[in-house]
Amino acid sequence: MKLELSSIVASLGGELHGDGSIVVTGLAPLEVATGNDLSFLSNPRYQSQLIASKAACVIVASSMQSIAVMRGACIVTDQPYLYFARLTQFWKRHRDADRTAGIHPSAVVDSQAVVHPTATVGPLCVVERGARIGADTVLKSRVTLGEDCFVGDRCIVHAGVVIGADGFGFAPNGDAWEKIEQLGAVQIGNDVEIGANTCIDRGALQDTVIEDGVKLDNLIQIGHNVRVGRNTAMAGCVGVAGSATIGAHCTVGGGAIILGHLTLGPHVNISAGTLVSKSILKPGHYTGIFPIDDNATWERNAASLKQLHSLRDRIKILEKEIRK
Repeated sequence: MKLELSSIVASLGGELHGDGSIVVTGLAPLEVATGNDLSFLSNPRYQSQLIASKAACVIVASSMQSIAVMRGACIVTDQPYLYFARLTQFWKRHRDADRTAGIHPSAVVDSQAVVHPTATVGPLCVVERGARIGADTVLKSRVTLGEDCFVGDRCIVHAGVVIGADGFGFAPNGDAWEKIEQLGAVQIGNDVEIGANTCIDRGALQDTVIEDGVKLDNLIQIGHNVRVGRNTAMAGCVGVAGSATIGAHCTVGGGAIILGHLTLGPHVNISAGTLVSKSILKPGHYTGIFPIDDNATWERNAASLKQLHSLRDRIKILEKEIRK
């Protein structure tokens, strides 16, 4: 694919310095870009890579303009990384312009399911009875959309995703378990992206809800009756147990675990690998990771942690003695 710099700036904005008729055929990082590529610099720490880059053009902030102009063509914008994100969307639209929506011949779509004419259902997908897929939504290969589940408009659901499997619900019956039928569904809003092999369980009675703009990475588990607020993002391998409520504009780092029936308020940011064992309502950045160490030292530190409660009581006694 080939695009002129002038056509990119006409569509996305920014201030072009250099020849608008320059044609680029690819997007690439600074260090590997060739004379046919468009690249970007979002962090001033990498200005040495900017100077050395062979890219045909580089997207930069105004603070980097003078250096970039000395190197060659550049597009100046307030937020280079955001501009680059929009550029990738622009690039993909042009690259895929000749691709049409529709249902792949190998997909299995129940006659009682509703698929919008502009939606795409990829190879080997299964769309069960009563499921609905909104406008311009794309289901990549091998996606399963369970019965009565809904996916909104402009969503991207990557390969292997399962939406609407039964939640993990069992009642003890002596030494055995009695299944609790999962009678709810899954409701997914607009502009949601779900990474490969992520699973979102249907609710037990009420629906599991993923609100507008949520971004889920690969290999995430969302338990039954969870609610995830709008524009929240979760990295790979996050696990959210049943009936947890996560507010809007939160972030959850990779491998973090959120226990069931907890609430995270809006704008709560959870670090990777953190176990969330209590509700957090105040916005902020929270971390709960025991630092890695050689095993012998780690075991000694872990043993010390078990004694903190008794040590605290002893300190209180000593403080009382001192005050006397």
